[in-house]
Amino acid sequence: MWVADNWKDYEVLDTSSGEKLERWGDYFLVRPDPQVIWNTEKKNKYWTKFDGHYHRSKEGGGSWENRNIPEEGWSIGYKDLTFNLKPFAFKHTGLFPEQAVNWDFVRGLIENRLDEQAKEGKTLEEREVKVLNLFAYTGGATLACAKSGAKVTHVDASKGMVGWAKENAVASGLQDAPIRYIVDDCLKFVEREIRRGNLYDGIIMDPPSYGRGPNGEVWKIEEKIHELLEVCTKVMKDKPLFLILNSYTTGLQPAVLSYLINITFGKKFGGKVEASEIGLPLKDSNLVLPCGATGRWVNK
Repeated sequence: MWVADNWKDYEVLDTSSGEKLERWGDYFLVRPDPQVIWNTEKKNKYWTKFDGHYHRSKEGGGSWENRNIPEEGWSIGYKDLTFNLKPFAFKHTGLFPEQAVNWDFVRGLIENRLDEQAKEGKTLEEREVKVLNLFAYTGGATLACAKSGAKVTHVDASKGMVGWAKENAVASGLQDAPIRYIVDDCLKFVEREIRRGNLYDGIIMDPPSYGRGPNGEVWKIEEKIHELLEVCTKVMKDKPLFLILNSYTTGLQPAVLSYLINITFGKKFGGKVEASEIGLPLKDSNLVLPCGATGRWVNK
């Protein structure tokens, strides 16, 4: 398992009875988690002294019990990045902390490629790593890549999420970074990029199980992910750098992600494919909370 264990402003304090107790900076939240199928004793005082608790409804969805969270939201940092948070529909805060393990991974690849270009004698203006971030949400991966010197194209079907990503960029001092923000259906955007001849060194994608594009396009991951991966091989440079494919969908386990990447990127470019669960460590224990899966392809 790849574990996001470099956080200072975030931690999982405890888990029990279908919920997790988290610290997000100065605020303590209780949120549902379908992975938590055990009923251990809730000893931590913040189980009852929380700042916010998301309660599921028997009719579907749910709502927040907000005791102390500011209406305007709050911020936390990860290394040299800053993220604006707020509780919103369906339990989320605008950030998936477990993805930090992938941010660190791609930042290392980007920085190494730029260093190689410098050793080859390329000027600062000539050095370039272009990254395409699909289903980019509020921009965690976008900011990580941009902070390491990449030129990033950030694509999401939600205008609101793209706006949130821009706010995070400003908070991280990246308002002038070479980030292109696009509100579009991801598959259609990639198809247009192929026709335009725009090519990338790396792709990150975090597709939902189900969703709709800005014009009502239906996305079902089981039906579309193979097609999207095939299309994405055509928007890569001759010697691409990486692909990151995330999944929170039951059934798309690491072995499935590995298979999909091998028959698309591996088949065309060779390289190396790895896949694993990703997770978050629990405070004061050696236990790890599983939080989905990631498949990685690198050109090595």
